[in-house]
Amino acid sequence: MIRDRGLGSKLWRAAVWGVTILFVLNLLGVIGAVVTNSLATRWLGTWLPTGWTTRWYFDAWREFQLTEVLLVTFQIVFLVTILSGLIGITTAYALARREFAGKRFVVLVFLLPLLVPPLTYGIPLATLLYQVGLGGTFWGVVIINLVPSIPFVVLVMIPFIEQIDPRIEAAARVFGARTGSLFLRILLPLLLPGMLAALLLVLVRTIAMFELTFLVAGPTSQTLVVSLYYAVFAAGVRASQSIDAMAVVYMVTTLFWLVLALRFVNPTQIVARAKQPSNAH
Repeated sequence: MIRDRGLGSKLWRAAVWGVTILFVLNLLGVIGAVVTNSLATRWLGTWLPTGWTTRWYFDAWREFQLTEVLLVTFQIVFLVTILSGLIGITTAYALARREFAGKRFVVLVFLLPLLVPPLTYGIPLATLLYQVGLGGTFWGVVIINLVPSIPFVVLVMIPFIEQIDPRIEAAARVFGARTGSLFLRILLPLLLPGMLAALLLVLVRTIAMFELTFLVAGPTSQTLVVSLYYAVFAAGVRASQSIDAMAVVYMVTTLFWLVLALRFVNPTQIVARAKQPSNAH
């Protein structure tokens, strides 16, 4: 590999590293300020707080009813993840294994929710959900989050399915394997890494999804990110430390599932698998 060692190349690399370092430092500074304020007794005009306490976390837990909010959040998130997996993996298998007229158009339609801003289709969909009585309900939040989640599963799973030689399935059927046995004993072990990657990333996306959830969430169907928004902008006076404590809870919750997802899949793995030829014979 030949690397350009000219002055222009050095300046370009220095600029890239400089922007990257500034971005990371800015991000760490923002996170550090939020975490520090959530633990501060008082922090005004000084480099460090005058004292430290954890009482803001207990105050935030009571004031914002985080037990109920977290319970609703995980109920919605896990239900969206399971339904997205069932529908998305089945759809991905059909698209990967079947050739038919208009297949490219069908794939494009599936990918549209990932290509356009959520509010573009979120507002009309939320209007429809309110008209049929699902606006402000638990199931309304689930349905509106399924719209981008199912296409995401389809997008992730198609490369994993295409790398499996169809002759493996054909051979299994020749030896008498039925559909259920074929999936459990042959396809499931081969697709498990892709399924875990897709479902964990859907889980993280749903926890972080604000726009769509905000449009249809009611008082008893708010996820953590929507409750955080209301805590910041709702009428009334609230201690900034309590709000920052709630923000830390949200960051830790999202970060936990994101780290878990990255344990199962490399961000470049999906693209790499799409380019790999099948080695099965």
